[in-house]
Amino acid sequence: MLEYFPTSRNPMKRLVCALLLIAAGPVCAQVPSLLANCTRSANLLACVDPSGNAYSVATVGSTTYLRGYEVIGKRYWAQTNSRYGQLTFFTGLASDGEAWVGYTRRVGWTTLNRFSSSGGASAKFTCSRITGC
Repeated sequence: MLEYFPTSRNPMKRLVCALLLIAAGPVCAQVPSLLANCTRSANLLACVDPSGNAYSVATVGSTTYLRGYEVIGKRYWAQTNSRYGQLTFFTGLASDGEAWVGYTRRVGWTTLNRFSSSGGASAKFTCSRITGC
């Protein structure tokens, strides 16, 4: 299992992937390409990992659209991130009806993150570019 891809019904893993893509930008987007087959253009990244999980990330202005398919859960998911300065709000929905919302706030090299999902998961955590999450 690759930690960068949502390969289970654990919304935390999906969220961490999305938050890392938001927080680290191009640096994080390059890491999964070492583990997956990725294609990249100016504003789209599309990847498939060895297990068949797939995701794409598209940017349009200050909005980022993530879509994916997880093999284990056999479900599709989509997430939209809207950035307002150092604050990013996100909402997501999976094909099985699970929904999630949250935000990430960037403070220097640190991000403060919070989310909750309709499946009952919630978390509040801090990530640093130096020490990780």
